[in-house]
Amino acid sequence: MSIYDFSARMMSDEDKPLADYKGKVLLIVNTASECGFTPQLDGLQKLYDANKENGFEVLGFPCNQFNNQDPGSNDEIANFCERNYGVTFQMFSKVDVKGENCHPLFVYLTQQAKGMLTKQIKWNFTKFLVNKQGEVIDRYAPQTKPESLAKDIENAIHA
Repeated sequence: MSIYDFSARMMSDEDKPLADYKGKVLLIVNTASECGFTPQLDGLQKLYDANKENGFEVLGFPCNQFNNQDPGSNDEIANFCERNYGVTFQMFSKVDVKGENCHPLFVYLTQQAKGMLTKQIKWNFTKFLVNKQGEVIDRYAPQTKPESLAKDIENAIHA
């Protein structure tokens, strides 16, 4: 099994098979528009801009499960991200990343890469690095700044 076995609903309300990303390195992130870590959207965009020509994608999944920090509609979230942080990487529809309604992709991601104390996602901006074969190769805590992932991303691109 790999992430290619999943699909996710895009902001446009279409289902997108993650198999469309075969052969690319991915950084999958649960985002929020009203979080102390929201400025990381800028860093994620910079990583995307620096590496997209080399087969790298950032996939953002808004989530409102942590202190109601992404209460807007999908359109409001997309507009906020573009207007305030110039986001051009793929943003998907809002999902749950834990609990009984957890999106199957995040069930899989957390099974593949557990956190420090538990596999459950504890906060917004948890990041999962996925190699070209669709395998999770690392998980990063919310406070990990996107720019600190540059070397890991380069290594995965050139692996």
